[in-house]
Order: sequence, then C-alpha cells, then structure tokens
Amino acid sequence: MTTNSTPAAGSAPRDLFEPARLGPLDLPNRLVMAPMTRNRAAEDGTPLPIMGEYYAQRAGAGLIIAEATTPNRVGATYPNIPAIYRDAHIEGWRSVTDTVHAAGGRMFLQLQHGGRIGHPETSGLHPVAPSPVPFPDPMHTPSGSRPSVVPREMTVEEIRSTVEDFANAARNAVAAGFAGVEVHSANGYLLHQFLGQDTNRRTDAYGGPVAHRIRFTVEVVRAVVDAIGAERVGVRIAPGVTANAMAEGDTEAIYPALVAALAEIGPAYLHIVFADPDQPLFRELRAAWPGTLIANPVLGWGGPLPEDGGKAAAERLLAAGADLIALGRPFLANPDLVHRLRTGAPVNQVRDHGLMYTGGAKGYTDYPALGDADAADRPALATAGV
Repeated sequence: MTTNSTPAAGSAPRDLFEPARLGPLDLPNRLVMAPMTRNRAAEDGTPLPIMGEYYAQRAGAGLIIAEATTPNRVGATYPNIPAIYRDAHIEGWRSVTDTVHAAGGRMFLQLQHGGRIGHPETSGLHPVAPSPVPFPDPMHTPSGSRPSVVPREMTVEEIRSTVEDFANAARNAVAAGFAGVEVHSANGYLLHQFLGQDTNRRTDAYGGPVAHRIRFTVEVVRAVVDAIGAERVGVRIAPGVTANAMAEGDTEAIYPALVAALAEIGPAYLHIVFADPDQPLFRELRAAWPGTLIANPVLGWGGPLPEDGGKAAAERLLAAGADLIALGRPFLANPDLVHRLRTGAPVNQVRDHGLMYTGGAKGYTDYPALGDADAADRPALATAGV
C-alpha cells in the first residue's frame, strides 16, 4: 500500500497541481474526477463509444474514477447503467480505456451493487437487500417512474455469491484496461445499506452490532484485494450522508470500526464523500487511515458551482490532510477543469440537471473547453497497464 501521510507541522502545503503517487500510478496532479452516473450505456450495460469520448475529454484529471458499474444483473440500479460481468461489457469498457489512455489519462472503475435501489423493470430481477425495507420513493425505470418494491432479504449464500461477483468484476475491470477499482460502500447502495441500522435489521452475523454490519463491506474489499492486489483497490464511504433515504443511526461508531478493519486489508485509498475538514469524524478518520485519502468536498448539490470551480474547498481539504481531491460536477461541466483551475479561468456551470441522465451528447460531451490545455495537463501515457 502506498502511503501519503499528513503533512508535518511547518511543512509546505500540498499543491493541487503537483504530482502524486497512487499504487502503481504516477499522477500528474492531485485532482480526481469523481464517479458520476450518466446513463449513457446500452440497455444491456455495455459501454458505448460516446463514453470513451466523454472520459477522454477529461483525461487531464490526475485520476478518473469511472461511473458506478454493476458487478451482476440484480445489482443494476437505473436504466442504461454500465455493467462489468459479461464479455461484451469488458470489450465495451476496453474501448473506453483505450481512448482515455491515448489521451494520456488514468482510470479506476467504481463497482456498485444497488441493493434496494433497483426495480424488476430495469434488471428483470427482484431487487435484494440486507432486509426487506423498501426505498420510500418512486424508482426511475425504463418505462418511467414506478413505485419501489420491497426488496427480498439476501440469504447468507447470496451474500457470499455477491462477494465473489465483486471479485470477478474487479478481474474483469483489469482485463478491460482499468488500473484498479473503487468499491462503492456509500450513498445508500447495497454495501451502505448493510452499514445502516434502518436498512439492516438482520439478527445474524451480518446485522445488529457494528462489527456485524461492517462485515459485508469488509468481506467484499478483502475479496477484491485478493483478486487483483491491494494497490489496485480503493473504497468509497459516506459517513452520515443520507442519500437514497439512508439513516445510519450510529455514524460515529460505524466508521472508525470500518476504517480500522479496512486498514488491516490495506487497499490503496479511502475515498470520503462530502468531506468536511471541520468535522471531528473526518479528522478522526484521517488520523486512523494509514494510506492515501481522497476527499470529496461539499460544493452545494443542486446549486451553482462555486466561481472558482471548487478550488478553495479542495485546498482546504489538502491542508487538513487529504492527499487527493475528488470533484464531480466541476469535471462534468468542464472537460478542461485542471487547466481552468490552474490558470484561474472561469468555469462552465452545469446546465439543465436533467441532461445528466437523458442519453446522447447533449449535456455530456458538448461542454466547451477554453482551448488547448497546457501540455502538462495531458501527459503522454508513460507505462503500460495504466
């Protein structure tokens, strides 16, 4: 595991634009494109060529974490979400990574199982979850908004097979040309559902006390690390985040225990969603995590982007001990975001939010760049396998 420790007192502050090391990768800067669902894959989950164009436009990021991708059929969340469990999926993603590598970029792939965030009209299967607790809101399906269904409680055998599905998906991602994968244990999807008291009402070894509720995430991460190597694996968490109707109940108890267990496995990075350097829990987790920490700042979801594109918030997190900074909407609207932040140029605002998920080029690959970015923002691919 590569370790980037918190800067020592009195040392020079980190710079967003200085190089960094992550596992096998040399990153040209400390800016990470966060994974963002964009609904541009084929109906069967196969990535389409336009996705390669979209990510290649943003190859100036130190690292791209590609959007949430399902490791099995039942884990599908919404229509046109990419997958990574069939040969066609691997081939589609290989076309994307080849295009990004040609543009000088580096990519991880986020692996996500939706759990109760799914619908039979989307996957063809009844959704599964830790417990039969339905998502309280309607679900977006191929035929429009539909009432959510009560998920079926996973058996222990299904939990074990899902762990293996994540490991196989990680192998497939490496075969598709990704440098590694990010295990998504955040934002109200399956792994996060196991962590929360409201969504996990089990009384077996996967429910009840914190040590039991973190078990599934720990087992998934361990299996993925065993499959492709710790240096190729990251984990995303969202302490206290209520997305998708999550209610953890004991956030301050869950995450120190989870982070300690993950640290023993040794993945390359921990990625914290909506990180706030003023919160004691963030500082506790930074102190406890021995490896690279990616922090995603709060920029006000649904509102306009900050005029500086999130640069000040990113620098605050670097000063608080983060090693890399993940930005979402700023990268969505600015294919040349690194160049804009480096030069202080104005940033594009996100257009109609509905365009995030409608398919096609509009609101996807048609955001304008300022022009040719500095050569340093788009370095030539230096080594094979990145």
